[in-house]
Amino acid sequence: MSKRRLGNAEPALILVVDDDRRIRGLLSRFLVSEGYRVSSAASAAEATARLSELIVDLIVLDVMMPGEDGLAFVARLRAENSPLSDAPILMLTARSELKSRVAGFEAGVDDYLGKPFEPRELVLRIASILRRTRAPARELGRARVANFGGLSFSPDSGLLLRGEKPVPLTTRERELLGALAGGDVVSRRALATRPGDAESNERSVDVEIARLRRKIEDAAHLIQTVRGQGYRLILDAPLADASETRAHS
Repeated sequence: MSKRRLGNAEPALILVVDDDRRIRGLLSRFLVSEGYRVSSAASAAEATARLSELIVDLIVLDVMMPGEDGLAFVARLRAENSPLSDAPILMLTARSELKSRVAGFEAGVDDYLGKPFEPRELVLRIASILRRTRAPARELGRARVANFGGLSFSPDSGLLLRGEKPVPLTTRERELLGALAGGDVVSRRALATRPGDAESNERSVDVEIARLRRKIEDAAHLIQTVRGQGYRLILDAPLADASETRAHS
């Protein structure tokens, strides 16, 4: 069966994964009322089946589920070589301690929202994530570009290219590269500050940076740790407009 994907003019398609039927129904109805299209699943296995039929724009995922839990599901999805391996994921969980947040970010989630939560906050976080979804490659031609280690990244479009080939990034990875693209040292506290969060989670930044380093592989050494200060991306040249880069090449 071929997968269906919504066109650009259609509302985003969100997959809600939660074993609690009541919560699943409430979330689905609320998101539909906000203008989104929604599919739902009661388990990781059911979510996997949904993803074999649809290419969704975002996954809202509960961490505590029977069978394969949310963290294991995220880790498996991120490890796959598929169009959905970098699908944005917002994790919902009753766990609020730091250990669970770090585990979620290490698995590859884009954002975290603890239960109970205000529906309006959920919508704002979803909107924030969707705004940062990868832009079409053609947008890179008009965007500012940071070049480093054979890679080109546009903070405006969130697109990372190795040569002409796009490198899949999660929303959080795009945020981190965007913050570092100027080539300046950026503190862990600044990198930990996220839209909608009242507190900074500096420990999670170290986990996220380590994951980003693995993602860009041979350029991993270019994200330098500046002891006592934060992180810095070593650029080939100062951040410039793409047209300027081509003119001087």
